[in-house]
Amino acid sequence: MPDTDEHIIEAIGRSRIVIRNGEVVEVGEAIITDCPLAKRFACPVPEISTEAVRKNIEHRMKAFGMCTPDREVLDTREFVGFGASELLSFGMKAGMIDAAVLACDGAGTVVVTDPAMVQGIGGRMSGLVRTTPYPSVMDRIEEGGGIVLDRETAAMDPAAGVALAEEQGYRKIAVTVALPEDAVVIREAHPDAFIVAVHVTGMTRDGAAAVAAAADLVTACASGTVREVAGPRALVQAGVSVPVYAMTERGKDLIIEKIRRSGEQVLVKPTRLPVTGGREPEPLV
Repeated sequence: MPDTDEHIIEAIGRSRIVIRNGEVVEVGEAIITDCPLAKRFACPVPEISTEAVRKNIEHRMKAFGMCTPDREVLDTREFVGFGASELLSFGMKAGMIDAAVLACDGAGTVVVTDPAMVQGIGGRMSGLVRTTPYPSVMDRIEEGGGIVLDRETAAMDPAAGVALAEEQGYRKIAVTVALPEDAVVIREAHPDAFIVAVHVTGMTRDGAAAVAAAADLVTACASGTVREVAGPRALVQAGVSVPVYAMTERGKDLIIEKIRRSGEQVLVKPTRLPVTGGREPEPLV
């Protein structure tokens, strides 16, 4: 066990949460007050308050070991139809992606090749800012065919993760990024990477323009700037309340293929994007 056991995440309206030695020691104020997705969590957050956020995080720690050495890394359940992990997991099953570069609490940047691990890591993880390396979690990932970028520090560096995946021989590489500068650097250094921009709530207009230009998929989260900048340029929008925008043909292909293989009813309608409606997060920031 490392001497410094601390994790910092941003979750549920971009609340800054500090978990130290297995306990939630700090919950910051969220920058939004309402989120339709948070109402559907396994531990729902009907109103975004510090106490509700704390309870949700504590539930995640107990339910699947988030930010603990017992962190589970496999799951096959879909939590959101067009969530980033759901789309990447599907893309891997469909042969459209052969490796995904993700951030995992307890391990940092990892390269994953199992669809169940993509979902197990990403489906229940919020914006990870910093984490502590846990040998047990990293062992679990490696036993499942994954690769940890830095076992000593659990560093988070998506560009280095893509480079590592390329070194291992993977060519259809997807990567999630939360910072616009990471999206730009990866697109320049690795033009074939499939980039998914996540955790964009509170992003500046310049940041939104950067991810709209660099990414294949952009999740809108509670970002007003992403809706304004990426929405009109998108080829496909999946969802309305918290949409995902396909910015490239590859992004469009992934969403359309997931729809094609789904058994759910779907409305397809040519229209100008973005389409708004339903229950959006409040306020958009």
